[in-house]
Amino acid sequence: MIRVILVFLGLLLANGAHAQTPPSAAQIAEYSGLHLAAHQGNTAEILRLATEGADLNARDGSGRTPAHVAAFASNDDALRALAKAGADMNALENRVYDVLTIAAVANDPDMVSLALELGNRPDLVTSVYDGTALIAAAHLGHAEVVRRLIAGGAPLDHVNNLTWTALIEAVVLGDGGPDHIATVSALVEAGANSNIPDRDGVTPLAHAKARGYGEIAEIIQAAGQ
Repeated sequence: MIRVILVFLGLLLANGAHAQTPPSAAQIAEYSGLHLAAHQGNTAEILRLATEGADLNARDGSGRTPAHVAAFASNDDALRALAKAGADMNALENRVYDVLTIAAVANDPDMVSLALELGNRPDLVTSVYDGTALIAAAHLGHAEVVRRLIAGGAPLDHVNNLTWTALIEAVVLGDGGPDHIATVSALVEAGANSNIPDRDGVTPLAHAKARGYGEIAEIIQAAGQ
């Protein structure tokens, strides 16, 4: 019973881990300078302000830099302009998220690839759960994002402070459907270690079997790890 309760609490915590907070309407209304230009995708204004010496890594009330704002608004060109001007692509906002993890959670593969291209580290530890963009994407079953993060060098076997890897999250927090099946397949094919257990010693394969995720269990078992 205690173990069941702990797993349930872990699920609640991890589900909250991807609850990123984009700028509110009130915050956007107060934006000026680079934050406003990033939100609007105004690249000409970004370059003008950068040339005039504006702080490229200025923070709003939630610790978001203009790069975070551009990511939340899915403004690729604004993000590219900020990076070109010298903005920090690995900055963390108050909820400990970077541009890459914001894009991963938003299921925005193109911005994921762009962030990696612009220097956002795929191994950056993010969120209060000490996770990574890959763990966040696996949790949500964002298979194409997972594939792009893997191609970009994301660490396959990072263990967060819930003692879960991306593979475990894809099983434990997944629904066993096509998106999570594709996610597990991508992780296993890339060489994710299916022998890494959670804090209770339960492996991804055991979790999959316990949940009746037959196809996922077969994929993991076929890896022969």
